[in-house]
Order: sequence, then C-alpha cells, then structure tokens
Amino acid sequence: MAALAYNLGKREINHYFSVRSAKVLALVAVLLLAACHLASRRYRGNDSCEYLLSSGRFLGEKVWQPHSCMMHKYKISEAKNCLVDKHIAFIGDSRIRQLFYSFVKIINPQFKEEGNKHENIPFEDKTASVKVDFLWHPEVNGSMKQCIKVWTEDSIAKPHVIVAGAATWSIKIHNGSSEALSQYKMNITSIAPLLEKLAKTSDVYWVLQDPVYEDLLSENRKMITNEKIDAYNEAAVSILNSSTRNSKSNVKMFSVSKLIAQETIMESLDGLHLPESSRETSAMILMNVYCNKILKPVDGSCCQPRPPLTLIQKLAACFFTSCIIGYLIFYIIHRNAHRKNKPCTDLESGEEKKNIINTPVSSLEILLQSFCKLGLIMAYFYMCDRANLFMKENKFYTHSSFFIPIIYILVLGVFYNENTKETKVLNREQTDEWKGWMQLVILIYHISGASTFLPVYMHIRVLVAAYLFQTGYGHFSYFWIKGDFGIHRVCQVLFRLNFLVVVLCIVMDRPYQFYYFVPLVTVWFMVIYVTLALWPQIIQKKANGNCFWHFGLLLKLGFLLLFICFLAYSQGAFEKIFSLWPLSKCFELKGNVYEWWFRWRLDRYVVFHGMLFAFIYLALQKRQILSEGKGEPLFSNKISNFLLFISVVSFLTYSIWASSCKNKAECNELHPSVSVVQILAFILIRNIPGYARSVKRPLYMCQVYKE
Repeated sequence: MAALAYNLGKREINHYFSVRSAKVLALVAVLLLAACHLASRRYRGNDSCEYLLSSGRFLGEKVWQPHSCMMHKYKISEAKNCLVDKHIAFIGDSRIRQLFYSFVKIINPQFKEEGNKHENIPFEDKTASVKVDFLWHPEVNGSMKQCIKVWTEDSIAKPHVIVAGAATWSIKIHNGSSEALSQYKMNITSIAPLLEKLAKTSDVYWVLQDPVYEDLLSENRKMITNEKIDAYNEAAVSILNSSTRNSKSNVKMFSVSKLIAQETIMESLDGLHLPESSRETSAMILMNVYCNKILKPVDGSCCQPRPPLTLIQKLAACFFTSCIIGYLIFYIIHRNAHRKNKPCTDLESGEEKKNIINTPVSSLEILLQSFCKLGLIMAYFYMCDRANLFMKENKFYTHSSFFIPIIYILVLGVFYNENTKETKVLNREQTDEWKGWMQLVILIYHISGASTFLPVYMHIRVLVAAYLFQTGYGHFSYFWIKGDFGIHRVCQVLFRLNFLVVVLCIVMDRPYQFYYFVPLVTVWFMVIYVTLALWPQIIQKKANGNCFWHFGLLLKLGFLLLFICFLAYSQGAFEKIFSLWPLSKCFELKGNVYEWWFRWRLDRYVVFHGMLFAFIYLALQKRQILSEGKGEPLFSNKISNFLLFISVVSFLTYSIWASSCKNKAECNELHPSVSVVQILAFILIRNIPGYARSVKRPLYMCQVYKE
C-alpha cells in the first residue's frame, strides 16, 4: 500500500512539475523581473557611480556591497596600471589623512604612517609615475581656498583627482558654536565656485563628515557631536549642490563613508577616527570610482558604462533578428494554411469532412526555430551580464547559501529514481547523472561565491577533476573499441563542445579563455585523440590478437605522462607553445597565458588516470573477470567487501584532508596527485554493489545534463 501511494505521489509530481513547466515558470519569472528592474531604473536613475558614492550595505564583516553594482578589489599592479602618470591630492584634516594613507597602501602596502601628522605628506611611486599628496588644511578657511585657487590657474598643473573635506576641527576649536557654523557656510560658499571650475577638468570629491562615537571621545573633543556633524554636512551638501544654477554640480559628494562609519565607529579607538578596515573600504570605493571606467574589470560594474557594441556583436544581432523574422514568416504561413485545412461541414449530411492535407515542416523552419531560441537565450545572457538592466551584487559566501540548495536537491532526489537500462560500470545513464550533479553543484558554488571557503573549494576541485576523468575514460573507450580516428568524429566532438562557448564569445565580446573549462576539455580531448591516433594506432581489435600491443599502448600512455610532467614543471616551455599564433588568440587572457597554464596544471594528471582506468577496466571486462549482471556484485563477495571498505575509508580520508586544508596554494599543489583517490573511491562505491550500479538517482540529474 505504501509503495502504491509512493508511486502515485511520484506520478502526480512528475505530471505537474515537468521540465517544460519549469521552463515556462522560469520564463515568466524572468519577464516579471526584467519589467520590475526596468521600472526601478527609470524611477531611481541609472548612475551606478552615484550609487557607489552614496549608498550600500555590509554583506558581512568588512565586506561592503554598493547598491545595484559590483565593486572590484584592486590589486597593486592594477592600481599602478590605472594611476600611471596621475596626480591625486587629498586636502583636509586627520580623517582625510587616514583616507590618504589607506589609498596609498593600495599602491604600496609597505608605506608607513609616520612623521609629523599636522603637515603635508607626499608620496610618489616612480615605477608607475604615480604621485599622491596629502595637504594639511584642517579647516575650510582662507588657507584651503588659496590652495584650491592656485590649481584653477591655467599655468599650474592640476591634480587628476582631488579629495577634500573638513569640519571637526572647526567644531572643536570654536567649541561647537553657531557662529563657527555660519563662518563654515561662508567659507565653503567662497570655495564652491573654485571646486566647480576644477571639476570641469579633474575629478573632485567632497567627503562628508562621518559620525562619531560620543562615549569614547576625549574631554577636549566632547563638543564634536553627531548633531553638529549633521548640521555641517547639510550645509556642505546644500551649498555645493547649488553652486551651479542651471545644471547638476560636477563636485561629487562622497557620502558613503557615513554609512560605513555608522556600522563600524563603535570599533574606533578614540571615537573620532574610523578603524582601519573601514578606511580601506572607503579608499577602495575611491579607486573603483576612478579606475573602473579605465580598466573595466569583469567584477567591477560600478561606474562602468555599458561597453559599445563591436562589429561582430552587431552582425550577430542582425543574424539572430533575421532568424526570428524568418521563423515568424514560416509560422504565419503555416497558421494560415492550417485555417484553410480546418474541417468543413457538409450541407446535406451535416457531418464534418476532414481535410487530410498536412503542411510539412521543412528543415529550414526547424533550423530557424532553433536559432530563434538561441538568439532569445543569448539576448537574455547579454542583458544580465553586459547591460545595466539588472542590479548586480558581489558574491558573498555563507554556509546557508551553499548548503541549503544542495540539501534541497538531495531531498528532491528521493522522488526521482528508476532502474538503468545498462548495468555496466560507468554506464551512460550513470555518467549523465554524475555530470548533472557536477553542473548543478558547480553552478551553486559559483553563485554563492564558495571559492572563499577552502573545504568547499577543494571538493569542487574534485568534481571538476571527475568530469575530466570521465573525459579521459569516455573518449579513450570510444577510440579503443571503435578505432574511429576519422576527421568527421573529431569535428563532431569539437563542435559539440565549443558551439555554445563560441556563440557566447561573440555575443558577450569575451575571449575564448574567459570560459576556461571548455578550452580545458577541448585540449584534453585533442591530447587523447593525438595519443591514440599517432603511429602505431593500437585498438582493441588489434590488441586481442597479441598481448604485445597492450604493452605498446601502456608505453604510449607512459610517454604521455612524461610529456605532461615536462609541461607542468616547465612553465617557460608551456607558455612558448601556447603563445604561438593562432593558439595565443585562444588561450591568452589579459595579454598572457599564465591563467591558462594555472588552470591546465591544476588537473594535469586526471585525464591520464581516466585513460588508464578505462584500459584496465576494458581489459578485465574482456577477460570476463567482472560480474556486471543486474543485482550482482562486481567481484566475489570477499573482494567486493574488501574493496568497498578501502573505498569508503579512502573517500572519508580525502574529505577530512580537504576539509582541514589551511593553505590554498599548498592544497592546489597536492590536488593533481591525490584527487584520483576520491574519484576512484566514489566509482567503486557506486559500482561494486549490484543495486547501486543498476539505479540512477536522482533521475532528474540525467535530464539536467541532457538539457
């Protein structure tokens, strides 16, 4: 009875929640979200720079998320590349000096905060010709005005970026009097036109005053209250925004530091100055505001305009538009033909006469329909990734964001399982299930930003290695059994692997290496093909007649292993090979092939392991050593139990090692040699018991891979 209820329930779920219904729901959700985001953009504006400077929130400790855009974390080399031959000036009090130090440390982390604090502080990096100055002007007065006025003269070289701000000294010196606020308003009114003039040729930012933690303030600073700071900020915003009559002020308000300070000022040592992490965040925001439009980082969408369409992108858009129009024409023609062929009523008998003429669907129409679907999918990808329609957010890892979807998939999988058609080791349905798992888990991994959590990262590396292991196993088995080394087979596989990625490269204007996994699989496929196709071509049919050929194949695999080791430990030789034209056009990223070398090296042995496993398995299968019948264990009971025990121990041992890994570089170095342990352990656990080998679970994982 329970089994009957279970089957009925499963049928109900399958009836209402099919792949087709999931696609329809996803399409409706996308259209609704697109409409909401479009309305939001039109209502709130589309200036991501303004959002970066004025709004945001903390995702977690020390991780700042601007509203609707992504902030890039600049490295030393990137900062120097952006600021080459640039001059940046910071003008103000001790808080601006703190911001100056944090900004300089992005360029040179060894720069020390030393010397007389109440004086000008210069910094220069001669390698990049970057000059950053701090000018001590703690009050908005005649001294600050004179400093700014000098830059407005045509004969004087102006800084490319000016960051100014001051108020707390005025509050402190004048004991928070209302006369001091009035004087502040007069002084800032006098320098506003000068700042506006500078803003026409330079980037000018006025830093609003951060709140203080009044309980920690010393006695001589007790007059600096948040109420006074708000009054000074309101005055600065009102005057600087009204400095131009008919247009928006070119002086940008740096108000985001206020929001940062509201969350972190409690960690201040004196109640006035922000903790170092908060200053670093503000400095990184400044770097993003200026450098994103210059370097255009992939993960930095703030202050980065939509890139102009290239000629290839325009041609792709025209092609997909033509396909959509062509398909619509076919659709209208067929619909009109269908109307003409509708059943008509016989006037004498009153019965309907059916027209048996059916309009055939041409192969051209099917092709246009396929390109129409592909074009709509690519348009959606472009709107998400390259346009500014949807809000974007930096990845931030939490355990719940990664593990809850994984647990949900596992629980859902209980309702989706059935017997496989084959019971062989690593049969097609089992490998499809495995690949489906890999795709879903890696998707969740990337969406949740789990690469920052080392245990998850190491287990995901095994999933990637498992896919490459299957690449070695599957293609070796095909060539070994079929002996089909024709160019038609090679082109078929290369097309299947690369078609979608090539279209993405065209539509997204990205280099081929940007989607590094497909180049990785493609290169390894060619390595397998060349290894087996080179003379002497050794296939199963030939080897069955003479065992000598088995040793010949093992010798080939040995030479392949030596070649892999040579390239892995000779970065120069690897880079010379892949820097040659036309390989360089495919594998270069940011002008070099280092990223490609790093990715290739991470899983350098696993394809070889997959080929060797396939050879051993097929040899054992040929000699009928394995029992692959339905429900039968793969070996005798004793051997099966022993191998299962070893596999479970090995699987758990690797998982414990990966979970306790502390250094990413060291773990990456060990990973190529030890990842095969967990892969083989899983294969044996999944295939030695007859029941496990003959069931595909969860069933929908196979469908995920096929889709």
